[in-house]
Amino acid sequence: MFFRFLIFFIIILLVEFYFFQAVKTFVQDFSASKKGTVLYVAYFLIGFNVLIGLISLFYPPPQWNNFFRFISSAALILLVCKLLGCSFLIIDDVIRLFRWLFSLLKSTPAETTETIHKISRLKFLSQLAITFTVVPAVGFLYGMVRGAYKYRVHNVKVPSSKIPKEFNGFKIVQISDIHTGSFLNTNALEKAFEIVMQQNADIILFTGDLVNTQTDETNGFENVYNKLKAPYGVYSVLGNHDYGDYREWDSAEEKHKNLENLKAVQKASGWKLLMNEHVALEKNGEKIALLGIENWGGSMRFPRYGKLDVAYKGAEDYPFKILMSHDPSHWDVQVTKEYPTIDLTLSGHTHGMQFGIEIPNFKWSPIQYLYKNWAGLYKQGEQFLYVNRGLGFLGYPGRLGIWPEITVMELQKV
Repeated sequence: MFFRFLIFFIIILLVEFYFFQAVKTFVQDFSASKKGTVLYVAYFLIGFNVLIGLISLFYPPPQWNNFFRFISSAALILLVCKLLGCSFLIIDDVIRLFRWLFSLLKSTPAETTETIHKISRLKFLSQLAITFTVVPAVGFLYGMVRGAYKYRVHNVKVPSSKIPKEFNGFKIVQISDIHTGSFLNTNALEKAFEIVMQQNADIILFTGDLVNTQTDETNGFENVYNKLKAPYGVYSVLGNHDYGDYREWDSAEEKHKNLENLKAVQKASGWKLLMNEHVALEKNGEKIALLGIENWGGSMRFPRYGKLDVAYKGAEDYPFKILMSHDPSHWDVQVTKEYPTIDLTLSGHTHGMQFGIEIPNFKWSPIQYLYKNWAGLYKQGEQFLYVNRGLGFLGYPGRLGIWPEITVMELQKV
């Protein structure tokens, strides 16, 4: 472990060396005062990354609390952005090395104009290095400080002739992927739940991943969870992170207890966790079915605990069926192929990769190369899928372009 972090620290030193060379070349034409300011900031950024690297040598990240994880994420973003920017200088140095070796073979002196050209090129590449460091770094740091909490309400209508008359206009609020362990405190989640409650939903549905790795992350958040209330209740399902599969346990019993504790937290909050089962929602004598299954990943990378056949049994005669299934790939692999009478599936899981571009009539995120359906409403035949972009965050403690989502869905009889 120490040797691995030692290598990481050496990489930090090399990147910081190149970054500072770029800064020194970049500020050559600045006034003395401006040059001093820029160099001071550069020294600070270098010292910040080196300090985090030193800490990681003796205090490995798995032991860090949320605050240190946040700070280390900022340092890692700066490091990656510096590496991206300084790659121009590294490439130029490699080219110059080969030219120098070639000149030794030719035994010809370098031209003065060539030297001037190299100096000019170095300045230009330094400008590129600074630009490609600062611009993405500012963007991703903004995503950590503000973007992660830039909650957006998405209003969606789901039209179907199968919706009973009494459920026309029935309002569903869907949230997903809270990942409680990523929050530094309860404030941001309280703000999000206030927005949820302002929607005056008939029912609130949570489609999984309450935690990152273990139930202890929910400590102190219990009074936040129980703020969610709706006339037809709050229902939830489990996501792949809720099972404790992403950490090592001392025993199978300890892992099992962790999951039982997670179920107990949701029950105490007034949430009705659906474990491969369905319930009837009744309004003025008419009914629709709400099904909820455990995590079922369309890719073998993710576990398949869900049993849709068990949840579906007995729901055949309901005119309209809603399925809560955390992973949207489940819709492609099983739901549309084996259960054509499930009308609406609600999922999350992708987070929209917490990075991308969304403008009217266009959206893009790297996650689309892994998931066919990754954000928003999809339709195949008479079946609908809605993929929520997630409320929380994981890994990168921020969001850029793909903001945290609260979905307000209205059933519309046609």
